[in-house]
This record gives sequence, C-alpha cells and structure tokens, in this order.
Amino acid sequence: MRGRKLIAGNWKCNGTIPETERLLRSLLDSRWDTAKAEVVVCPPFTSLQFAVNLLKGSKMAVGAQNMTEHENGAYTGEISADMLLTVGVTHVILGHSERRQYHRESDRTVNAKVRTALRKGLIPIVCVGEELEQRQGGGTKQVIGTQVDTGLLEVEPDALKRLVIAYEPVWAIGTGKTATPEMAQEVHAFIRERMTALCGQTVACEVPILYGGSVKPDNAAELLAEPDIDGALVGGASLKAADFLAIINAA
Repeated sequence: MRGRKLIAGNWKCNGTIPETERLLRSLLDSRWDTAKAEVVVCPPFTSLQFAVNLLKGSKMAVGAQNMTEHENGAYTGEISADMLLTVGVTHVILGHSERRQYHRESDRTVNAKVRTALRKGLIPIVCVGEELEQRQGGGTKQVIGTQVDTGLLEVEPDALKRLVIAYEPVWAIGTGKTATPEMAQEVHAFIRERMTALCGQTVACEVPILYGGSVKPDNAAELLAEPDIDGALVGGASLKAADFLAIINAA
C-alpha cells in the first residue's frame, strides 16, 4: 500500500473566516512527521481563499467539500472546478452521504462530478458507504460495489490512480458509532479488489482508501494500523486542533 497516510478534515457547515484562521493557525504551530502523514483540510467555500492564502508554502493542502459537474452556466448556487482551481484548491470531496441523502445525489451524478474533477486536474475524494439497514441485511458489498462501479464508470485506469476513495459507513457518521477495525478492513479490502478489477493491481494499490465515520483520537491508531486503510476522512474531530493533530500523529 502507500507509504504515507492521508488525513483529510471535512469541516462540513462549520467555520467562519475568523474561526478558520484560529483553527489553521493552531495547526500551523503544530508538528508531525510529513514523511508519514499527508494532510488536507476542507473548509466551507467561504473560507477556501483565506485558507489557501494562509497555508501557502505549508505542509497542508486545501480541499473543497463539493463541486458541480457543469463547466459553467445557469446553475444558481453551484461552484465549478475552474472556480476551485482559481482559488488554489487541490482536492474535492464528492459523493458524501450527506450530499446523497439531503440533495438526492445519485451514483451517476457522482460519476459526472468525478470525471469533471479528474479532467480539470483536481483530486476527487470519492465517498462510498452503506446505511444501517443495508448492513444488517447483508447488502454492504452489493451497495459499495455499485457505488464504486457506477461512480468510476468510464474513468480511464491511468486517471483512477489520481483519485482517493473514502469508505464512510452512513450508520457511523456523526452517530458516535464506529466500525471496528476488522469491519472497516473487510470493506476496504473489498474496495481494493473492486479497484483491481477496474484498473489492475498495480494501480489499485496506489489508490488511497480512507476510513471515515466517527474517527477520533482514541480509535484512529487501531483503524490506521489495518493494511488496506490508507488514512482517514475526519468530520467533527477535525474542528478541534488537538484532536485532529492526535489523529494525524496516529498515522
């Protein structure tokens, strides 16, 4: 698998510009082994330009939480890939379960966004995950397999190695429940197998597969020790510098 763990913080709908500055300055004052951990922070759209400027020349990259699949046009409220690139963003989260649930984003919509992001040169963090009823009914692999296959449809193998996948069991996001390391590893290994079928083993081993779902300082080390877990997509804990730093150091 990859040499470095990727730790990404998804701030969701949190962080005014003053709050963004306080959090990022705390992280800038902190230390971690950059040979072992790659860090991306994903503030809200209104803080992206500020974050990029503040972190210029630092060991942290900046990502967005979403983007439209459209190049431009009459799509009120949408943000395009070119807009993100102009700001200086390098990553973008796509297909998060909250986008799927609250904004009815389908696998096909996610696929269109992934292809646009890759074409423009952004690094998509593509989220997949099952709901509690689907897990309890034994449908985890079917759901995840469909999300991976459809979400990456018509993406060339060479382009696949430029993206990131994040497994986020919906039942563990913001609930305090977390998949055990063994449960998470099982799904990560399945995703790796699915990626191998799409693009071959060499490329599949290069694709970072992150775990997300109530990742905290006290469970990060165990999760990150699993062989197919290449990092974490962190929600609430990324809003506290001490907690986020502890997760980074767990890598």
